[in-house]
Amino acid sequence: MEPSISLSPQFLEKSKSSLTAWVDYFRAIEIPVLATTAEQIDALALDEDTVDMNDLAALINNDPLMLLRLLRHAGAKNLKGRNPADPKSVSSLEMLILMGITPFFRSFTHLPCAENWLAERMEAMSGLDRVLDLGHRAARFAHGFATQLDDPNAPLIHEAALLHHFVEMMMWLHAPTLAQQIDTLQATTPGLRTRQACRMVLGIDLLELRLALIKAWHLPDVLAQLTDDDHAKRAQVRCVILAIRLARHTRKDPSLKALMHLPVEQLNTPGGLYHPALAQDVKDIADLLHLGLEPTLSLLPKLV
Repeated sequence: MEPSISLSPQFLEKSKSSLTAWVDYFRAIEIPVLATTAEQIDALALDEDTVDMNDLAALINNDPLMLLRLLRHAGAKNLKGRNPADPKSVSSLEMLILMGITPFFRSFTHLPCAENWLAERMEAMSGLDRVLDLGHRAARFAHGFATQLDDPNAPLIHEAALLHHFVEMMMWLHAPTLAQQIDTLQATTPGLRTRQACRMVLGIDLLELRLALIKAWHLPDVLAQLTDDDHAKRAQVRCVILAIRLARHTRKDPSLKALMHLPVEQLNTPGGLYHPALAQDVKDIADLLHLGLEPTLSLLPKLV
């Protein structure tokens, strides 16, 4: 069984007083999933004997909320000493194999949907969609980098990037007023980073909260390890960090088609299409992948 949770949205309007208070609050929250995910899982449950594990894992990986819900559930199971997963080997497919098809459907049918959860807070749904889109973009880039490096742990790197912004997802779902304040603060303060804005609104450091929740929910250690700046020299960590940077800095050109036709020195033109830091991103990615700058610029649109 998952932790005891509230099944109806009761949005938090005021910030908690400390990191401990935030963690205590998040211990018992609901994690609704996307409606299409819930519908497809319910349909598959009608004939579970024909379900392919790979297809089910792909479905889960298409919804960061569902992936987070699965990992939290598995973490709670591990507290009872039932086959704790190796934190270095925790892809959704491996988690499903450990859990089994029947127990999975027993725990994950008739799930609450984010669209219903935020039906009366459409601005929050828009904010959540933006975070989910950012996660998907970062995950595609991270997986592409890892594949280019022939890393056998590419699925784990993909999932680490996909869930990097899970705290922001939860804020839009459970504290949309505060999430909107953070969003507005960044929009009106050029150069203000997300961690700075969160500290101003929430009174805590976003990274500290993410790490505390990984521990409290007993999520795979790899989620912390692969986004840890202290290990930034590791190729796997660089895959995730650079993918997140690239996803953020190319939001104005989702397809990256324009990127193929620009020399690196024009990427940071003031007032241009791209973020001023993108030129450095491209140089760092080229270094990671052992490619020249021009081949890197040609490769990136293929990873979108």
